[in-house]
Amino acid sequence: MIYLDNLSSENKKELLSLEDALAIKRYEIRDYYRNYINPGLASVLALIDFDKQFTRAHDVSVWDAEGKEYLDFLGGYGALNLGHNPVVVWESIRKVMERPNLLQASLNPLAAALAHNLAKLTPGDLQRVFFCNSGAEAVEGALKLARAYNHERPRILFCNNSFHGKTFGALSVTGRDKYKKYFTPLMPGCEGIAFGDLAMLEEQLSNRDVAAFIVEPIQGEGGVIVPPDGYLSGVRGLCTKYGSLLIADEIQTGFGRTGRLFACEHEQVVPDIMCLAKSLGGGIFPVGAYVSRPKVWDAVYGGMDKYAVHTSTFGGNTMAMAAGIAAVQEIVEQDIPRQAAQKGSYLIEQLKSLQDKNGLIKEIRGKGLLVGLEFEQHIPGILDSISSGKISQLSDEYFGSLVAGDLLNKYQIITAYTLNNPNVIRLEPPLTVSKEAIDKVVGAIGEILEKSVSGVMINSIGSVVKSVFNKLTS
Repeated sequence: MIYLDNLSSENKKELLSLEDALAIKRYEIRDYYRNYINPGLASVLALIDFDKQFTRAHDVSVWDAEGKEYLDFLGGYGALNLGHNPVVVWESIRKVMERPNLLQASLNPLAAALAHNLAKLTPGDLQRVFFCNSGAEAVEGALKLARAYNHERPRILFCNNSFHGKTFGALSVTGRDKYKKYFTPLMPGCEGIAFGDLAMLEEQLSNRDVAAFIVEPIQGEGGVIVPPDGYLSGVRGLCTKYGSLLIADEIQTGFGRTGRLFACEHEQVVPDIMCLAKSLGGGIFPVGAYVSRPKVWDAVYGGMDKYAVHTSTFGGNTMAMAAGIAAVQEIVEQDIPRQAAQKGSYLIEQLKSLQDKNGLIKEIRGKGLLVGLEFEQHIPGILDSISSGKISQLSDEYFGSLVAGDLLNKYQIITAYTLNNPNVIRLEPPLTVSKEAIDKVVGAIGEILEKSVSGVMINSIGSVVKSVFNKLTS
């Protein structure tokens, strides 16, 4: 009996093995992405030469197919706090490879252990842990929990310019219309307010119809925006006063990134629900989680009749939990938050010395090793050299991404702009980065900006902008 009768013999022959996949050439990868994954992404990355093929990675370094070494100052958007391929995490995974990875008719001892560890490390009485596979899933679960807990309150507040993910619920509380406009109407009752504005928050909460307020301690994709001192503690006080839950999105800021184990600890804030992901899996396995206070969790999911209201097939699987246990233990034993604080202060200090010498840097922001470098909106040399108004606007809005391209292609340093502000370069290396690597990156940025001011780079950037514009409008 033939069970693959709809699959032609020719298609069977064209199926790729793992060995085939590992040998794919760069131009073939582009073609496969254009045909089967995302044509627009393939075109954009190829345009700025961001589609290099990397074949090896360790700590802060990655190597391309030609053997060239690059410094990774993007760090998986905060997922690589321990660097690429941390040995301790891989060793933990190897130790459990013969165990069942998925077995729902059982209680997983590794999930129990990681939940215990997170309950001991997260602030205050955060204790109940739900494991999932990504940050967006953690946000989805947190929103469901908050809505069910405060079910008589129809509204959820979020901050303008925020980013919480692109699934339906997470997108509903993400503060950029660019990602939302194609999917409206989204989840009802979600409203954005200004980040850092306690008066506006109180005005909204005082109606006592808000189930929860979700906030990033530092807005990562918004351009690494640090709120005013006292903002998070003020938020905590207002949420308590008016009976709304506080959801802290620590997906990018957690596990040492900002110089504390969790960024809300800078102001001794205990949220009602905390969302975690990214480096929780050691940069190897996708692991997400949200942690809540027992009174919140138990009110919604407590008891034998409601325990299965919110579940995840792969959430809490054995290999992911082994990776999480090892990653968290390494972060604690190596005092990674202290390293991030010290190295981050050094990085910001060096960048500010560049700012003093160069008029192209508008602002340097961040905490620990979550640092944003924002460039001036208008670059006179480029504006003078490009006649088209639309091209000039493109150069204004994407100057940061063009600098990132120069860092990659001329200095072998990987960075990227922030999603909600493409004029901000994020510097978010593994927290294991050395001062020597930091010096190299700062030196490269200095050289690029010096060339820009002298006019050497203006024509180069102008031609790239024109090329991008022509491609986008062709």
